[in-house]
Amino acid sequence: MAARSMLAVAAIWAVLPLACAQAEPRKPTPKEVSAIRNCAAKYQDDLGAVERECLFKLVGDPCTETPEGTFNVGTADCYRLEAAIWDSLLNENFKNLLGTLDDQQTAKLRAMQHAWIAYRDTTCNFYSDKIQGTMAIPMSAACNARETARRAVLLQFFSRL
Repeated sequence: MAARSMLAVAAIWAVLPLACAQAEPRKPTPKEVSAIRNCAAKYQDDLGAVERECLFKLVGDPCTETPEGTFNVGTADCYRLEAAIWDSLLNENFKNLLGTLDDQQTAKLRAMQHAWIAYRDTTCNFYSDKIQGTMAIPMSAACNARETARRAVLLQFFSRL
């Protein structure tokens, strides 16, 4: 009996790393990055149009129509993929904006960004608090992508003032 128990434990320990390992999320393709960047540039003077024409339509939603994107975790990965593109654009726009500011404005921009990050995280994490189920996973990921896209566009707008 003891030998059987030890064998079972050994088998669990052998499989455990595989069960705990998560697949590395795929990186956005150059085509996906270009699609969002080009769309954001096209509608840069109309913040609402960026959201209507660019958000989810070019990367997130098409990804959810693939076999991998049809389940909650796959859908969330699709929205995380889009969020990564918007986050890259946000960081670029943040750096560009920093280059136009004096020291006092820079400090205020940094404080504003810290407050926005707290807002985004609190807002998007609320899906888990409210829904308390697996549907919260893709909804939270979509929220993160949406809020990041909005912020990327806003920072670009500030750069042009």
